[in-house]
Amino acid sequence: MRLIVSGGIGSGKTTVLRFFEGMGAVVIEADRIGHEILEPGGAAYDAVASEWPLAVVAGRIERPLLAAIVFNDVEELSRLESLTHPAIRDEIAVRVAAAGGRDVALELPLRSDLVGTGWVRIVVDAPPAVRLQRSIERGMPEQDASNRIAAQPERDEWLSDAVLVVDNTGSRDDLEAEAQRVWELLKNESRS
Repeated sequence: MRLIVSGGIGSGKTTVLRFFEGMGAVVIEADRIGHEILEPGGAAYDAVASEWPLAVVAGRIERPLLAAIVFNDVEELSRLESLTHPAIRDEIAVRVAAAGGRDVALELPLRSDLVGTGWVRIVVDAPPAVRLQRSIERGMPEQDASNRIAAQPERDEWLSDAVLVVDNTGSRDDLEAEAQRVWELLKNESRS
């Protein structure tokens, strides 16, 4: 199986991803790859550091500084994505190839297609107010969380991309039960 787990910030993607990992899937986190490519020597470091020198402190790109710039300006965000998405796409391809025939669950906090066809998109869904509260509880300043939510697609846009939806309006146990339901459904379909 090739699964994309997506949804907005604070929706519960990572919890679903960890559940799928526990079921044996190879997990790939596009966000983590995004961090790696911005490290000194990373595939997008030079281009991003050159484009936004105010986000560079002591030779490192400070993600909160970069976020403060790009999540307040659609054009800036688009420029950043044009520099980072090709490197993220390339690294995802390398990791998928390394997984061989094993199931793969890719956490992709974007609507864009970085992997091509043959993937099942699972959207983890929660109302924006719930996502905002979860982001704040994880330590993100409220304004930063609000800016990121505003920069992301609307809830109905996420849902329109979904082949399957995992409802995350309840407890963590409810979320794991939903993830189990989706996993079993996909496994049964892949066997037939």
